[in-house]
Amino acid sequence: MIIRGRVHKFGDDVDTDAIIPGPYLRTTDPYELARYCMFGIDEEFSKKVKEGDVIVAGENFGCGSSREQAVIAIKYCGIKAVIAKSFARIFYRNAINVSLIPIIADTDELEDGDIVEIDLDNEEIRILNKNKTIKCKTPKGIEKEILKAGGLINYLKTKAGKKK
Repeated sequence: MIIRGRVHKFGDDVDTDAIIPGPYLRTTDPYELARYCMFGIDEEFSKKVKEGDVIVAGENFGCGSSREQAVIAIKYCGIKAVIAKSFARIFYRNAINVSLIPIIADTDELEDGDIVEIDLDNEEIRILNKNKTIKCKTPKGIEKEILKAGGLINYLKTKAGKKK
């Protein structure tokens, strides 16, 4: 699978309060949450994103509280993957569960505005505007199966249907 989009780069320790601040958690509508995605850092973020774009960050992306709405806001904003040096464990798991692809890579070469093509099968990120390729780590095993199914609920429905 290939993902192609523009990079929106952030730094280290981007917490869930910055991804979706508390005052905007009063809804369960994923598209309403998406309007306030990254509002704690860039209030214009959701207006800049195009379908297929990616978030790039440094260490410990998604730290803080375990709010699943942070992952939902990112996904419904149009972001297909988050590339970071490392993820908070609960954010990483929530991403898998809602089918937002977490990718681990050295993000130093990636800059805001770069156009990337992510080859999930070959674990490569091609920076098209720089003619450069970097290696990455993508989910494997059951995590990959959950992502392919479209998230944990779809995965469980598929598994339950096969047991009948």
